Amino acid sequence: MQEIEQLGPWFHNLHLPNGEETAPNHFLGDFPSFKWQELEPHIPTDLSGWEVLDIGCNAGFYSIELAKRGANVLGIDVDPHYLRQAEWAAKQFGLEDKIELKQMQVYDVARLDRQFDLVWYMGVLYHLRYPLLSLDILSQKTRRMMVFQTLTMPGAGDTETPDDFEINDRQRMLEESWPKMAFIEKKMAGDITNWWAPNHAAIKAMLRSCGLSVTEQPGHEIYILEVDEVLRKAQQWNQSELLSATGQDWQEAVQQKVAGKNEYMVGQNGRK
Repeated sequence: MQEIEQLGPWFHNLHLPNGEETAPNHFLGDFPSFKWQELEPHIPTDLSGWEVLDIGCNAGFYSIELAKRGANVLGIDVDPHYLRQAEWAAKQFGLEDKIELKQMQVYDVARLDRQFDLVWYMGVLYHLRYPLLSLDILSQKTRRMMVFQTLTMPGAGDTETPDDFEINDRQRMLEESWPKMAFIEKKMAGDITNWWAPNHAAIKAMLRSCGLSVTEQPGHEIYILEVDEVLRKAQQWNQSELLSATGQDWQEAVQQKVAGKNEYMVGQNGRK
């Protein structure tokens, strides 16, 4: 089809209703179909009434699959080239009424006056300079579940970190199972936007700190998450910083944080 060529190059190989494919010779194989095959059994078959946010939607493969299940999808991407592909692809499947597309940064989600039953967050975090900020923002907008995937560093250990430890007791941070992220200063695979590679323990720890619990791991570097209200309440001390980082009024919210800090300092002084 001439339109496929005109809209190229494609990173998503879409299997169109007429039997054609957008990137049949993809260097990764049939991408992202093979990822979807891992995830598909873990996603409700009926998403009618669900509001879904697809971060970095690219040409819309996941947006289309989720809309097929009845979801109303907001797909966002920073690249207008991909958004044009996604708009065209949605029409090919007759799903243009189920898929809304916007050019947005992940941080812009903080100013959306809406929440989502499912946040689809795959293949984006390691491209961001401010990864934990993105998770803080998205966790606040998640009602039910999140599907998360990121590039990782080696290390599969996952031991429980202590509730507290002494300031000079830092040797434990070198343990393989300690949550940590590798910083990529220059390039990885020729890509200057690859910045961070967390280990497995760091992924789970960061997600917990954002009020999300891992329920399943259907594939390598893929996590199914659900909102954990107990964990979510524990992160409220950080609300003022999140509001400030996203350009919102934070002065009122900082009062609880300051009070908590003062209590901590009194405790420290009481030890001396």
